Amino acid sequence: MDAAFLGLIIIVVVALAFDYTNGFHDAANAIAVAVSTKALTPRVALALAAVMNLVGALLSTEVAKTVGAGIIDPPEGNNGLEIVFAALVGAIVWNLITWWYGIPSSSSHALIGGLVGAALAAAHSVQWMGVLDKVVIPMIVSPLVGFGLGYLFMLTILWTFRRANQHRANRNFRYAQIISSATMALGHGMQDAQKTMGIITLALFTAGEIDDFTVPFWVVLAAAGAISAGTYAGGFRIMRTLGRGIIQLTPAGGFAAQTVASGVMVTTATVFAVPVSTTHITTTSIMGVGSTRRLSAVRWGVAGNIVVAWVVTLPAAAAVAAVAFFITDFAVG
Repeated sequence: MDAAFLGLIIIVVVALAFDYTNGFHDAANAIAVAVSTKALTPRVALALAAVMNLVGALLSTEVAKTVGAGIIDPPEGNNGLEIVFAALVGAIVWNLITWWYGIPSSSSHALIGGLVGAALAAAHSVQWMGVLDKVVIPMIVSPLVGFGLGYLFMLTILWTFRRANQHRANRNFRYAQIISSATMALGHGMQDAQKTMGIITLALFTAGEIDDFTVPFWVVLAAAGAISAGTYAGGFRIMRTLGRGIIQLTPAGGFAAQTVASGVMVTTATVFAVPVSTTHITTTSIMGVGSTRRLSAVRWGVAGNIVVAWVVTLPAAAAVAAVAFFITDFAVG
């Protein structure tokens, strides 16, 4: 077994490990609200999210192509494999740090930041227009859309059910949250599992194992299985932040936040093929829903800490990836 093929195997394993950490890091996005409103128990919610993550990951590969071929120019040879490996290390380290402190940062932006940081460290070209169009602009726009739609959708629900029996309405919205949680997990699978598919496909292309940037079916299955397993492993630290730290939601509010967030995720994955952050969209949808009570109902201090993590994620993951590249290059060379 030559060194290049061994390096490729290591990258595939590390990529699936990242996918696994993505699952338990971002599992809270799909289920925190349903658990906090007592629509689902944590383990049932995690099982539902794991299954729907698996289904979502099998539905499309458009986001995978964007991540793998639209952020940096596909590198070549052993140096290229070092770039991909370092990018994964940067993303995993930042995921673990934010998971440990219960901060719902973006695994997507950690991976993209890792790619950019490793490429810069290797003096490899970055597609800056791709980063702007596919990452920076969606990073700014999608949370604003989540907040606005969450606010408007919750107002619509409040007006529509203004004369309904509150006890009966809450019970029905808890049932409805089972569907919205499943849809959230579906959108998460369509977004986040594809990012790992893109990285593995980039590594295969770099190593010359495939001739064009088409995601092999075994890569789809492996990434889908890894994120599903990670989701079932759970993300209870972040679940507490999203479920209760920002605002205590009602069943109707939980349904509204999840419906809006899942709609934005599925649309961006299928229509625009851009890798948006499920964490950003979920959090701002919750903020929008909570703001219909009164602005002071949202714990803006917690929300502010989350926003800081969003801003820091890209450069922090890039910095870790750059260090990882220098260490890897020194060890290999």
